[in-house]
Order: sequence, then C-alpha cells, then structure tokens
Amino acid sequence: MHDHELDDLFAQARALTPADEGAAARFLAGHRQRQTHRRQLRAGWVSALLASAAVVTGLLVTHPDTPLPASAAYDAYQSAAGDGW
Repeated sequence: MHDHELDDLFAQARALTPADEGAAARFLAGHRQRQTHRRQLRAGWVSALLASAAVVTGLLVTHPDTPLPASAAYDAYQSAAGDGW
C-alpha cells in the first residue's frame, strides 16, 4: 500500500458512522442504568445498616442498669448446691 492509500484508510476508520453513534448511545444508556442500579443497591445496604444500628442502640439504651432479682428456682438451686459452686 502507498502512503495516500493508508491515509485514506485511516481517515475512514476515524470517521463516525450512524451505526457507531447508535452503538455509543446504547452503551451509554446501559452504563447509566447499571450505575443507577448500583447506587440504589448501595442505598439499600446503607439504610439496612442504619436501621440495624438504631435497633442495637435502642436495645442498649433500654437495657436496665440494675441487676434483676434472682428467681426462686435459682435461690433453691444455690441453697442446695452451697456456696462457691
């Protein structure tokens, strides 16, 4: 091939066709859709983590600080086993 034939070939390769523009539009539409799906999925995980943190915090706040009284069965077992069991 001569230089001018190669130049013509490269010029044709660089020129966009309607098929190229359509393929680019389809690719970008799919890419945007995948990004949106990932953002929604990430937002769902963040929401679930925040809800879990709120539940754990609520349980920690409502937990009584004073020890609960021993039950009658525990007292009976302790008296039957003796001290230091």
